[in-house]
Amino acid sequence: MCREQLGYVRAFMRHGARLAFVPDGFPANGDLNELLSQCPERPFLILHPELQPVLPVGLTDVSIPTACFQIDTYTYTGRRIRWSMLFDYSLLFHSGFEDEFRDAGHPRPLTSPHAVDPDFFPEEEAQRLLEISMVGRTDGRLYKSRREILSHLSTSFRMNEWWRGHSYQELADVYRRSKIVVNIGRDDYPFDTGLRFAEAMAAGALFLTLQPSQLPHLGFENGNHFVGYRCASEIADLARFYLSNEPLRRRIAEAGREKALSEYTYDCRVKALLEKVRQDGGHLFAPARGWSPERVSAHYLDYYAAHLRMDCAYRELQRIGLRRPISSAVGSILIARALSRRLHSRFLNISRAGSGPI
Repeated sequence: MCREQLGYVRAFMRHGARLAFVPDGFPANGDLNELLSQCPERPFLILHPELQPVLPVGLTDVSIPTACFQIDTYTYTGRRIRWSMLFDYSLLFHSGFEDEFRDAGHPRPLTSPHAVDPDFFPEEEAQRLLEISMVGRTDGRLYKSRREILSHLSTSFRMNEWWRGHSYQELADVYRRSKIVVNIGRDDYPFDTGLRFAEAMAAGALFLTLQPSQLPHLGFENGNHFVGYRCASEIADLARFYLSNEPLRRRIAEAGREKALSEYTYDCRVKALLEKVRQDGGHLFAPARGWSPERVSAHYLDYYAAHLRMDCAYRELQRIGLRRPISSAVGSILIARALSRRLHSRFLNISRAGSGPI
């Protein structure tokens, strides 16, 4: 499980929920009724955690509320909106996208921002020997700026081993031993704060991030809960300023910590979701519940093709073709695009493998 999934699982269990999971080996297009038959009791909610490329057939027929995660909401937003139409609730992990989902016809997009598991961030203060830290990916083309900036900072500040992967416990330990946690987003979405803002703040570190960002929309104030920089060249000077002004750094860090641990935990997210479903009285909102079978199949096909589950995509294409041959042409285009991406990826891998010295 990724840390988002694990955080939600632990929070659901703390709320007394009995959880049932998709078993290993379950087909990507398996029958939802088969899963339900294995549950010891009728579920209150069916939740799709996004990171598993499984989309059971029958979502639009089941009389149980369904919900899906949209973790990196800013990537492939159009497709995320299309897939969300199969679910009654769409949980958006980034703010500012609800209107886009509603305008497209989804009645229940719920902003459910990134959160933190407080069990990994105890109250007792650790010795903060690191001046600046960051944990996150540094491989690949989307993290070129991150690699360059962190490499430059490491020549002037005591930092963690930012170039390697960390377990969640290691991440928490690094941030608890850090005075400042710097956030450097992906090159295609540099203003993203991801989970890092909640984790850094929960650890009691000063969070330093690029502005503008989503944090003001979430109720965090620049200079009160975090510190913003406008360009990478400001990071070092800001870090030196706050490292030399310990009372100010600690005041901002503590304000961020208090807000993060009171409003941005997975327990808060689970409580809000369960309360919303109860308030709605089991009402089923998914637009696809009222669609024709071939239109539902087209959305399944789009999902399978995007996740390169070509066998499942072909099966949906066959279903569409039997009902509406003209519509199957659109499905064929989606499959062709997916195959093109797969071939392109393989070509790049072969090229990289053969790019060494002769």
